[in-house]
Amino acid sequence: MSKQNVKGLLERAKSAKEALFTFGEKPDQVYPEIRKILRDWGYSDLIDYVVDMNKLAIRLGFLPHTNAGVLEKEELKRLKPFNASLGLMLEQAVELECHLESIGKKPEVRIKTIREAGKLQIPFTTGILVGIGETKYDREYSLEVLAEIQKEFGHIQEVIIQNFKPKKGTKMEKFPEPSAEEMLETVKIARKLLPREVAIQVPPNLVNDLYPFLKAGANDLGGISDVTPDYINPETKWPAIEEIKRSLRGEFILRERLPVYPRFVKLKLFGSAVSELIEVYSDDDGYSRP
Repeated sequence: MSKQNVKGLLERAKSAKEALFTFGEKPDQVYPEIRKILRDWGYSDLIDYVVDMNKLAIRLGFLPHTNAGVLEKEELKRLKPFNASLGLMLEQAVELECHLESIGKKPEVRIKTIREAGKLQIPFTTGILVGIGETKYDREYSLEVLAEIQKEFGHIQEVIIQNFKPKKGTKMEKFPEPSAEEMLETVKIARKLLPREVAIQVPPNLVNDLYPFLKAGANDLGGISDVTPDYINPETKWPAIEEIKRSLRGEFILRERLPVYPRFVKLKLFGSAVSELIEVYSDDDGYSRP
């Protein structure tokens, strides 16, 4: 997206506080045309572009959260000042057939990025993808890996438990989706294995009924947008706030948070360039100010 397109999209998002920047695995290294576009726009690489878009978002009053795939330590350092938090899905901590053609999907490479973010004390979002050929043991092992990283660095703010959605035209288009029972079981395992300070998120547009997942231990519903679709799963629409409230059945309180979790807000562990906005947007508990 050009800078003008990004600006136009941000200006349409009247009620949002977060701007999510998400990309494939190093597209500028894979596609010559992407490298050419970046050079024509005056950027040395993708991270240079992302940092400039982060700065634009901050100027317009948004807190950036960037998920730019696998990153080296120096790239994380470049992004850190201009983001409230960063993210990268682990997917699974084991080698799977579906990842063989993508170097960036290798578990050891993803784990290294998550650990480097921990060394830099960057609030971090990660997660596992369920239904991509892994076993129940693989899911447990993947969650144990994240739990160990959290015990060492303490920077993981949430773990997403996301169900795989097959896409037409891909090699996995006939792959079965994981059942609701499998997803519920995974949420329960996650709550058992992960430290209590780590939130467990279920994407609100990917499950039919949020209530049983909240009862199973999930306590975060991610983000929704009224100006963009879920680009990863565009076939599943975002639910409206009122729909989400109804799904809570009066047993849970829906409370807005920022892209950096309350405990990190209180510790002031976020990018230096977003500190003024976080001061304005956060309440005494570290949640989003009404």
